[in-house]
Amino acid sequence: MKIYAFADEASAKIDEQITALKENGLEGLEIRNVDGVNVAEISDSKAKEVKAKMDKSGLTVWSIGSPIGKIDIESGDFALHTEKFKRTLEIAEILGAKNIRLFSFFIPKDKNPDDYKEEVIKRLSVFCEIAKGTGITLCHENEKGIYGDTPERCLEIFKALPEIKAIFDPANYVQCTVDTLKAWEVLKPYVKYLHIKDSLSDGNIVPAGKGIGNVKNIIDGYKAMGGEELTLEPHLMEFDGLKGLEQEGDKSAVGELVKYSSNEEAFKAGADALKSLL
Repeated sequence: MKIYAFADEASAKIDEQITALKENGLEGLEIRNVDGVNVAEISDSKAKEVKAKMDKSGLTVWSIGSPIGKIDIESGDFALHTEKFKRTLEIAEILGAKNIRLFSFFIPKDKNPDDYKEEVIKRLSVFCEIAKGTGITLCHENEKGIYGDTPERCLEIFKALPEIKAIFDPANYVQCTVDTLKAWEVLKPYVKYLHIKDSLSDGNIVPAGKGIGNVKNIIDGYKAMGGEELTLEPHLMEFDGLKGLEQEGDKSAVGELVKYSSNEEAFKAGADALKSLL
């Protein structure tokens, strides 16, 4: 099993992210932030610098943990966002990434997500058309606040756009009061890979295997169908860039139960917990 990680949870600095990957015996990055800058906003020269450093260290950038799809479906500027997606594709090609993680747009909190199905599919299909022929797979992550927050709505995406694959995140389903094992049965034919984090019923993030996300059972099921790659996303301590991942007004329950002395320590705890489940 190859384990990659959001190593920006260990450090904002790319050199220290590489150190954290090496020290924890991981394969490479699902890259999200580079020296305090979101990966979708780095320059060509910075992307080439990161690629050279990763190559020298024997590591891989296997996926882009992009913010694509994290704009409000009503008030967000989709034209501008589409340009950001095009730029993200360029960065992925420089870094040699196989995948781009994306989302299915924030839904206004007082509205029914089902009412936005056609618009969500329409927008995601624009991304699919742009990515055609690049060899890069677009991967949708389930998350609270977006259209694809439940397995049923995620399934609508994958049926309409089979070129989009699933990233299955157990903790994000727990935070939406979804039974993760039932969700897994619905979505496993569409899953490209897993994001490994776990949660208690109150939304507090805990090391993998310590929550109610059925993480070990899902990993075992993924392995049984030939799955070979995981991304560690510990969320055990606040880190630079966390606030930018959330819908306005939301705050994740990160680092509220167990206190770590450093981001590096929290990252190692997450890596150790995951390895214990394999």
